[in-house]
Amino acid sequence: MTQSGSDEMQTKGSDQRSYVVAGATLSCSQGDQTSILVMPLSHGVYTKNKAQMNIMDFKPYTNIQPFGLCQTLANPAVAAATAANNGILTPVPCTPVVTMPWINGKDDQLIEKSPALINICINMCLYSGTIKVEDDGQE
Repeated sequence: MTQSGSDEMQTKGSDQRSYVVAGATLSCSQGDQTSILVMPLSHGVYTKNKAQMNIMDFKPYTNIQPFGLCQTLANPAVAAATAANNGILTPVPCTPVVTMPWINGKDDQLIEKSPALINICINMCLYSGTIKVEDDGQE
C-alpha cells in the first residue's frame, strides 16, 4: 500500500486543493442528485486509507454513476419525453455519457502513469452537463 505525499495541497492564497479518493461526491449541472465516484480496482495509492483516483477514472457506470434525473433537452430521451408531454420539460433517468479523461489533474503527481484526480477537476457529459467534484471523499 502506497500513501500519497500529502492529503491536501495548498495553492494560490486560500484555494485548497486535495486529492480525490473512491467515494467522492460528484454533481452534474443537468442532474437533480449527486453521485458517488466508484473505484472497482485500486491503483495501489491511498490517501487516508482510501483508493486515490486518477484522471482516467471517468468511465460511465464503472466510475461515474448516474445523477438522478436529467433535465437537459440535449439528452435525446429528455427531448422525446418532453415532446410526448406537449412541450413540458420532462426529466428522465440520467445516463451519463462521458468520453474523455477529467480536466485539470495534478500533472506532477502521477498514479499509474496518469495525473492524480484533484478536487478542482471537471468533466463534461455529451448531453451538456458539467460534472464536478463536490467532496473529495477523504472525510
